[in-house]
Amino acid sequence: MSFRFPRWLILPSSLLVFASVATAQDAPPVAAIVPKVDTLNGEVRVDNYFYLRDRQNPLVIPYIEAENAYTESRMAHTQDLQEKLYKEMLARIKETDLSVPERRGPYLYYTRTEQGKSYPIFSRRRGSKGAEQVIFDQNAEAAGTSFYQLGGFQVSPDHNLLAVLVDTNGHEDFELQVKDLRSGQFLEDRIPRLTFGLAWASDNRTIFYMTTDSAKRGDQVWRHRLGTPPSEDVSVYHDSDVLFNVSVSRSRSGRYIYLSSGSFTSGETWVVAADHPDAAPRLIAARQPDVEYDVTDSGDRFFITTNGNGARNFAVMQAPAADPSPANWTPFIPYRDSVFVEGVDAFKDWVVVSQRSGGLRRLQVTRLRTGAGHSVSFPEAAYGVFPAENPEFDTPLYRFTYTSLVTPNSVYDYNLMTHTRRLLKRDPVLGGYDPAKYTVERLMATARDGTRVPISLVYRKPLVRNGKRPLLLYAYGSYGATIEPTFSSIRFSLIDRGFTYAIAHIRGGQEMGRQWYDDGKMMHKKNTFFDFIDCAEYLVQAGYTSPDRLVANGGSAGGLLMGAITNFRPDLFHAVVADVPFVDLINTMLDASIPLTAQEWLQWGNPYKADEYAYMKTYAPYENVESKAYPALLVTSSLNDSRVPYWEPTKWVAKLRALKTDDHLLLLKMNMGAGHGGSSGRYDRLHDQAFRYAFIIDQVQGAPSP
Repeated sequence: MSFRFPRWLILPSSLLVFASVATAQDAPPVAAIVPKVDTLNGEVRVDNYFYLRDRQNPLVIPYIEAENAYTESRMAHTQDLQEKLYKEMLARIKETDLSVPERRGPYLYYTRTEQGKSYPIFSRRRGSKGAEQVIFDQNAEAAGTSFYQLGGFQVSPDHNLLAVLVDTNGHEDFELQVKDLRSGQFLEDRIPRLTFGLAWASDNRTIFYMTTDSAKRGDQVWRHRLGTPPSEDVSVYHDSDVLFNVSVSRSRSGRYIYLSSGSFTSGETWVVAADHPDAAPRLIAARQPDVEYDVTDSGDRFFITTNGNGARNFAVMQAPAADPSPANWTPFIPYRDSVFVEGVDAFKDWVVVSQRSGGLRRLQVTRLRTGAGHSVSFPEAAYGVFPAENPEFDTPLYRFTYTSLVTPNSVYDYNLMTHTRRLLKRDPVLGGYDPAKYTVERLMATARDGTRVPISLVYRKPLVRNGKRPLLLYAYGSYGATIEPTFSSIRFSLIDRGFTYAIAHIRGGQEMGRQWYDDGKMMHKKNTFFDFIDCAEYLVQAGYTSPDRLVANGGSAGGLLMGAITNFRPDLFHAVVADVPFVDLINTMLDASIPLTAQEWLQWGNPYKADEYAYMKTYAPYENVESKAYPALLVTSSLNDSRVPYWEPTKWVAKLRALKTDDHLLLLKMNMGAGHGGSSGRYDRLHDQAFRYAFIIDQVQGAPSP
């Protein structure tokens, strides 16, 4: 199952009338304009801040810059705290470090970091004793840019060429570049305005890449022959259905190029023989409504993970590679209602299935020759297990990363034959970190409809449940994304100051299976918000914290969660941090020209449909801002964000400034040169996190404001 992670009508400038107005807290002035008025489903709608969407309007950028200046001013008294937090976080990290090498053919590939450098250095060596070859130094490539991210990184099958996708502004418009690893020189082949996704054919001369439509929806796969102009590239697959996103990849076996297209409820996969890249794609199974499937292969057979035939939590089927049509599908792992199948890794002799029960991931191993199977168990009550890429096809070793709220990322090689595991590396935490000082708990809160919702939390011992501990409650709760209770050394700058860190595993994710996801989207979306509120109330009632010490945090669709809970229960939270928040839900879902909108009609609803609009309107954060008191708010965003455009949080903050009745701090922090993920360099990201934590600590501990 592939999950797409998220996150409108331009008014003529002649209709805009601007006037500077004073706002609460001496905040930046908000431009007064003639409202945008329209009618939807028989209802007149008024949007006073629609003008902020027009980036070319001469008042918009100065307004955002004024918000940034106001934020800097109101946080100036925390500068020493921010610097202290930054140094603490940095001091826990081993700046010069090395990843566990990963075997690919004759080479061991790895990344390393160096003190003072923001980006990784990609390297390899031939065999365990070979000399290092730096194949891509992202620091050198990023020189002269304020932002630099990679959207693809693929070495050719013969290990002589490297294809990368490069974005230098955060808008996720990538340029394909190809480097000859023998000479160290880049080829002339450069193709701009691409999206995520690369795959090499077996001839080491053919690359498959992807483009988008006008709404940045991945819609087309192309075939490029090195040395030829892009104008000669051939469209291999095109999906014109705006509900579907296309992807491309090369199978672990090396036999196939997978061309997949999926919506949130349906999908299909085509395959191209990797050694015949000019051949026409072959369809595995035609798309059907409400049927999803993913495909992988062990060379001579395909394994299909599907929810067809009523298998809501997914089953695994198998089919011969010679004819993998549905008529030839037979069960490999039959459907079990209590076990949610998340994915399959197939190898020459083994299949490893990631599955979830009781909210935790487990690994099920099957030997193909004999059919014998066993499961891989893990020790802690709450943890995360993440299969590695495992690029080698013929191997008895399976690599995964294990982590928990107190256990740093730990890379293991698991021997599929002997059932033994070997720890290869545990991320070092400098400064004397001792996990024995902390306690992890797994709680179950009862939601208002009787559903039991898991909460994972960690705190420094001892804990007296008298409500005096500050607590940061995080959640996401959308797109079926499972939030695992994983380790972060950064977090201990709060925990060691007495904070409890908690994750609410609310509906909308898939922690408890596919039903958990279905019960947190579309016409059930409010379960996501009510689960979070009910988890917060449970933590208060159980004495873990109190409303005057409770802080909420979420980003992107989790930022929508933050907007909703501040409207529903502003009294329950002392402060809220909303990162790149998707808060202008209805206006965005009305405009299919915006990235992600059309396919997300199956996630949130289509406001052109009266019943779906009526439901969305009951929780949409921007529409439900009222004249009342709100918690202190820090809202972060990025000007070049293509997933949640900058104007969503900007409009939300402007409306809050106009309507809220309290004197609590309201800050907008806009990164003027990044995208959805914020800053691209590791040191810049630490500074950003130090700023967030300084806001949280300042609010909870009540440090005086100037």
